[in-house]
Parts: sequence; structure tokens; C-alpha cells
Amino acid sequence: MIDFLQMVLSGIAVGSSYALMGLGMVLIYKASEVPNFVQGEMALLPVFVAYMLLSSYGLPFYVVFPVTLLFALLLGCFLEFAFLRRAKEPNVLGLIIITIGLEMLLLGFVSWKFGAEQHAMPFPISTYDSIIIGDIFISTLDMLTLIVALVIMLTLFLFFRYSKIGVAIKATQQNENAAALMGIKTHRVRMITWGISSMVGCVSGLLIAPVIVEPYMMWDPMLKGFAGAVVGGMTSLPGAVFGAYILGIIEHLFGGYVSIEFKSVVAFAVIVLVLCIKPSGLFAKHYVKKV
Repeated sequence: MIDFLQMVLSGIAVGSSYALMGLGMVLIYKASEVPNFVQGEMALLPVFVAYMLLSSYGLPFYVVFPVTLLFALLLGCFLEFAFLRRAKEPNVLGLIIITIGLEMLLLGFVSWKFGAEQHAMPFPISTYDSIIIGDIFISTLDMLTLIVALVIMLTLFLFFRYSKIGVAIKATQQNENAAALMGIKTHRVRMITWGISSMVGCVSGLLIAPVIVEPYMMWDPMLKGFAGAVVGGMTSLPGAVFGAYILGIIEHLFGGYVSIEFKSVVAFAVIVLVLCIKPSGLFAKHYVKKV
């Protein structure tokens, strides 16, 4: 029983990183109905900027963290403004190809600038420190990841519920033409959505960085976050969160009781199963278009 609870707790902690990536992807999908495959690299580049500021310039982390988040916000806005908005008569497939191209572009830039080897991120919390609760332990970093993820989820809920920009984003996501008729600058709203998505992904990257910093560090979290979003529903922010936590728990239980080598495969097996049973995801409504 202790082993089971330990694996569930570890799965929830890991699922928090997946949830942040899933939230970022759902934000953009709700705005444009396009899966954003550059989500991982939108987090990767700011993480390496933080690494450069910490290791090369010796700036304190409490300065680097907000600067990195601001850089991530500007990066997301720039990518939408400079590339996605410039696409002429774009369809969904074309926009997906653009996001994949941007992914390769940012990944290549990071590999060229910083090299392909692993780096050590200076971080105020050690990855070896743990909190012991009875017979169950959780690393301090995992606990921080869980707390930060919950705070961001609550902040996003309040932002979309009560702020003018949040309401404008929701209106644009529901009906872009109607929002434009009401005077909402939909292009600007979509750009801000990309910026917020980039910031959310950046937080996930900064929490992963103490464990590993290298050019491919965000691929697995991005794929698992995408998997969690698909399981929960690509149009549901709470669904993306719950889907990510479900994947994290199932992944750790499979690794503990069956095979640790194949635990990463479980996420995609769960996707196939869920899509066969409920194509829209567990927490999203399924609409049938009638002609």
C-alpha cells in the first residue's frame, strides 16, 4: 500500500509538468483550433536564456525568473505576429506545418548557440532534498512543481473569469467573428494568447531544468502534455489538467508494477483507448455537425 501511494504521489508531481504544457497547448488550440507543436521549444529557448543569465552573468534567480517569463511572453507574441499571422489563407494543415517548422528552427538555434551537451542549471532548490511524510517521501522540487502548477491553474481561472483581457480571449475563442463585431481586436487577442501559452510552458521548463538542461529536454513533457490534453479534451482547460494527472499516475503505476522501460508508451496507449471511446476527450463536449 505504501508503494502504491508513493507511485501515485510521484505520478501527480510529474503530471504537474505535463499539465502546464497541456494548458499551454489548449490555450492556443481554443484560439485557432491548431495543435501547437512548437510549445516545447517556446519553453526551451527561455530556459536556456535563464541558464545563460545565471551561469554566465551571475544574476540572482529572483531576477532571472521574471526576466525569463517576460522573454517567454514576448517570444510567443513574436512568433504569432511574425509567422502565424503572415500565413495567407491558412488552413489547419498549413498552420500545423508552420508550428513544426518553428519547432525545428528554435531547436536548431538552441543547439547551435549552446551546444548539444547537457548543462547544469543553478537552482535555489536541490534535486536531492526530500520531504518525508510518514513512510512516503517526495522531493522538494516535485513539491514545488505541484504547488506552482496549482497556483498557475488558479491564476488562469481568475484571469479568464474576471479580467477584461481574459474575457476578451474567451469571447474570441468562442466566436471570433462575433467578438470582432463587438469591437474586440481579435488579432491582438490571439497574439496575447500565444504569449500567455509561452509563459505557462516556460514555467514548466524552468521546473524541469534543475534535473536536465539540453536541447531535447522539452520533447517528452510536450508530448505528454499534448497526450494529457487529448485525453482530457483539447477544448477544456480543466480537462487538460486532469488528463495530465491521469497520465502521470498511470505512467508511474505501469512503471512500478509492469515495466519501467515501456512506461512512456502507456501515455499513447491511453490516447488510443480514450479516442476510441470518447473522441472529444473525457471532459470536453462532443459536437456533431449536421448538414
